[in-house]
Amino acid sequence: MDRGDALTDLSASALAALFAAGELSPVEAATSCLEQIERADPALHAFCFLQPERTLADARLSERRWAASDPLGRFDGVPVAVKDTFFTKGWPTLKASKTIDPAGPWADDAPAVARLREQGAVIVGKTSTPEYAWKAVTDSPSGGITRNPWDTALTPAGSSGGSAVAPAARMAPVALGTAAGGSLAHPPYSRACSANAAAASGCGSGSAASSRPSGASSSGGAHACDSSACIPLRPSGANARAFSTPSAEAR
Repeated sequence: MDRGDALTDLSASALAALFAAGELSPVEAATSCLEQIERADPALHAFCFLQPERTLADARLSERRWAASDPLGRFDGVPVAVKDTFFTKGWPTLKASKTIDPAGPWADDAPAVARLREQGAVIVGKTSTPEYAWKAVTDSPSGGITRNPWDTALTPAGSSGGSAVAPAARMAPVALGTAAGGSLAHPPYSRACSANAAAASGCGSGSAASSRPSGASSSGGAHACDSSACIPLRPSGANARAFSTPSAEAR
C-alpha cells in the first residue's frame, strides 16, 4: 500500500486489521500522524501538548506485541488524541489554564485514558480546550485560538474543539473528548458555512458534508450541517450574545 498521506486516511478498525495482517506497523501509523500534525497544526492549533519520543516508544512496544501475535486488545497501536481535561500519566493536564502548575505531579490516568492504555492505544498528544472546558468555542489565553479546518476564519466550536479538529484534519484517527451540549457533534464534522452566510441565514440547512476538508478522504461518513458551524471567531450581534467572546488574541 502507499505509505504516503493514505495512512492518515485510515480508520482505527482499518489500522488494527493491517497490524494484525502484518501489513503495517504501529510505528508507521504513529509517525504518519506526527508528520501530519507537524504539517497541519501550526495553522489549526488542535494540539496543546506533544511528546513524540514517548508516542514513538509506545508505538514500538505495540509493534513488538503484534509481531509476537500478542496484542493487548483491538486498539493496540491505534493513535489516539486525548482532550486536555483528561489526566494522562506522565503528561501535564493543564485544562488551558495558567492556574495549574505544569510540574504536576502527573501520576494517574483518567479512567477513559486508562481503558485506552489497557487496550494498547498509542497517545499522540493532548488536544486544545477552552480554559476548564467552560464554553462552546475553543480558545484560551494560554493556548490561543483553535481554528476550523474548513475555514480558519471560523471556530470549530467547543469545548472539545481540538478533539474535533484532530481527526477532521487527519492528525489522528480517534480523539477522546467530552460533550455536555454537542461539543463533539459541532464542526469540523459538519461543513462550515461562510461567516457572511452565517450572519444571513444561520445555516440550519441540514445539508450533508464529508467529515474532512477538501483534499481529505470522505470515508468517515456524512454529517448534517449544524448552525454552530457558522459562529465566526469574532462574533457580533446575536452570536456575541449567545457565545463567549474569543481571547484577546482574536480581537
